[in-house]
Amino acid sequence: MTSPNSKVYLFIHVITCVKNKEPLLTKPVRTVLFAHIKKHATESGINVLSVNGTEDHMHAVVQMMATQNLAQIMKSIRTESAAWINEGNFIKNHFEWDDSFAALSISPSSVKQVLDYIEKQEEHHKTKTLESELEVFQKIQI
Repeated sequence: MTSPNSKVYLFIHVITCVKNKEPLLTKPVRTVLFAHIKKHATESGINVLSVNGTEDHMHAVVQMMATQNLAQIMKSIRTESAAWINEGNFIKNHFEWDDSFAALSISPSSVKQVLDYIEKQEEHHKTKTLESELEVFQKIQI
């Protein structure tokens, strides 16, 4: 049982891709989509501190609560946002997120640095590919 006085500081940096890494998220679509994701997440009790990305993927920082699990959070965000895009006809193609995602825990002292990184996604991806970004996960050794 979780006490209402529990203090939980679980910050997760999540990256999820458009199905087949298709470049479907144009700048105008991203602008409305990411605002919608934050709004829907808040309404669903999910604390999304930041969300941004490029044409083929999205980054988010989520502060998890004691009773939440990451798979459920991501399912909620991806299922609802894909339905919202498709129902709103924001793009010509049928939209889907990839089934997988990558996630890294963030120490509370590094949250601001990761938020800054996510804010600058378009600038970052002028020089780095998504693949090079995801290589970080391959290099993690415990």
